[in-house]
Amino acid sequence: MQSKFKTATLCLLLWAVSGFTLMAQGGITPIAGARGAGMGYVGVAFTDVQSALYNQAGLGFLEQTSATVFGEQRFLLADLRSLGAALAVPTNSGTLALTAGYFGMPEYNEQRIGLGYGRELFPGTSIGAQINMFTSRIPDYGNTLNFNMEIGLQTLLLPKLRLGVHLANPVQTETREGDRMPTSFRAGLGYQTSDKLLVAFELEKDIDFPLRAKTGIEYRPAEQVQLRIGAATQPVAVTMGAGYVLPGGLSFDFAAGYHQVLGITPSISFTYVKPGK
Repeated sequence: MQSKFKTATLCLLLWAVSGFTLMAQGGITPIAGARGAGMGYVGVAFTDVQSALYNQAGLGFLEQTSATVFGEQRFLLADLRSLGAALAVPTNSGTLALTAGYFGMPEYNEQRIGLGYGRELFPGTSIGAQINMFTSRIPDYGNTLNFNMEIGLQTLLLPKLRLGVHLANPVQTETREGDRMPTSFRAGLGYQTSDKLLVAFELEKDIDFPLRAKTGIEYRPAEQVQLRIGAATQPVAVTMGAGYVLPGGLSFDFAAGYHQVLGITPSISFTYVKPGK
């Protein structure tokens, strides 16, 4: 009885703050690691390994094998923990990526494994797609196993202005009787004003929720250091973060988002980029 009450309470909380849900909306893609979390949860125009988590078209511009692991503690609640990882390997015909994610607690949890691919069609324009295997477990209600897909596009509108679009779960895959994975569409711009400054703006529309606007800035005061700040609407959130590049291709990112009612959500990422020859 206590387990059912805890599960119902968690589901109510997730519904109330659904705009923040990383994976618990039933298969929607996670945010782009701590880098994106620090910039108002943007990521549709990124071209690093985080693209495997957010817009696979960005994989088409990847040149080195890369890997990342990501963790988030939603509102500092132990039962709202999210973990994710991605590995991207460039080939002669494009970049392959394997992703994995976990969200939840013993009373309710979700797992997601994805196989993605991104390819540059011609200079400045890339497409990407991913197939996901999505499972969920609720004691006394059973387990589910479903598949969905994602597609994305990136193109340079100007030499320093990149457009990214991404569609997740276009056919609204059914999970349990009467329940379907929601469809989400994102479109955004990334403007690299200089080697030191990136400005990003993004719109996100979940089919079941209001339009969300997100914006973020990434500033590089030194070669190894990045500082980030961002904001989002529906629900309103303010975020900030920082990153540091270590020798040998390893980097560390940290971010925190603030909700005026529910509090702070910290996140952390470790990323490895294989040094070029």
